[in-house]
Amino acid sequence: MSGRVGDLSPKQAEALAQFRERVQDILPQLPAQHDHFLLRWLRARNFNVQKAEAMLRKHLEFRKHMKADMITTDWKPPEVIEKHLSGGMCGYDREGSPIWYDVIGPVDPKGLMLSASKQDFIKSKVRDCEMLQKECDLQTAKLGKQVESITMIYDCEGLGLKHLYKPAIETYGEVLTMFEENYPEGLKRLFVIKAPKLFPVAYNLVKHFLSENTRSKIIVLGANWEEVLKKYIEPEQLPAIYGGTLTDPDGDPRCRTRIKYGGIVPRSYYVRDSIKVHYEQCISISRGSSHQLEYELLFPGCVLRWHFKSEGADIGFGVFMKKKMGERKRAGEMKEVLHSERYNAHLVPEENSITCADPGVYVLRFDNTYSMFQSKRISLSVEVLLPDTLLQSPKDRGRALSGPELGAVGQ
Repeated sequence: MSGRVGDLSPKQAEALAQFRERVQDILPQLPAQHDHFLLRWLRARNFNVQKAEAMLRKHLEFRKHMKADMITTDWKPPEVIEKHLSGGMCGYDREGSPIWYDVIGPVDPKGLMLSASKQDFIKSKVRDCEMLQKECDLQTAKLGKQVESITMIYDCEGLGLKHLYKPAIETYGEVLTMFEENYPEGLKRLFVIKAPKLFPVAYNLVKHFLSENTRSKIIVLGANWEEVLKKYIEPEQLPAIYGGTLTDPDGDPRCRTRIKYGGIVPRSYYVRDSIKVHYEQCISISRGSSHQLEYELLFPGCVLRWHFKSEGADIGFGVFMKKKMGERKRAGEMKEVLHSERYNAHLVPEENSITCADPGVYVLRFDNTYSMFQSKRISLSVEVLLPDTLLQSPKDRGRALSGPELGAVGQ
């Protein structure tokens, strides 16, 4: 049985009756009191009445804290979020559910994080969820049938390394957790379109925030994505840029009056120069010396990401590649992946990443050979971001990586 109204087993019907009785004291404070609403919480907790009750009571506290009942009318996000965070509701699928678009490529995650607070981002997403729920209620009244979930379309064209900015990923994780805990069963399906090779890495960073049920609703489409979308969405409800016939009144195929496309955040919006970083290790590099960190990547498509700062003066840094772990090689004996140059990391912390197209041993080399009088102390964090195994080719599944190994050499 699906666990929905009209399709309940005797045990599910009994659980619903018990659940309603146990939450009688808070029902008047909730946005809805009907069985459709209560069953969403029961399904989210596999009809465990105690767990569903705890989840719903926690949600009520969340609503009070966020002032969710009035957030769509009484709260407005900061201008930088309004102008530069992408997304928007546009049209309805063939079953009448609202469609929400997220356009990833143009978004400037770092610029946004330097221009607004994490709380503002989360609150803006709460507002979006509340607005979409109200739209579902309107569709329910209009169509005479229950509409309680949405279709989402993730346009991943242009997804790049800048979108893996760690503070932004962490904030997005909190948004996903908020969605899972407070808007259960609110997603019908999510289509990922125009996904580049980096997508499995990006998905692997956030999938642990999602329930198994939510993950099962994510559909990654291939080159025929327009054809598939039109199976679920009438052409007149689908923006022309996505293969339909819907446009703005002025003929804009992107429907920009309904979907925001983001963009680079002007520095005039910045309210901070950087976000505090917790570095995982510190190393000291003697004058006239260098230091190497080795990471063996056993399959292609991994991302190597680093963040470091130096104390007192600049430091040289480059990325190289060799065949074997542990063998000591000078810079000139290895393949250069990222050109070695000196960074003023004592003034501005350096952060960057590369996509490792080939398996092998990647060497992060800190160079202090040019300094004859001053040793350097480096605070750093290094991460290897792995692709999601379900989205990899079969031959790459089940393989792993090893590292790092630390070492110091004279050149």
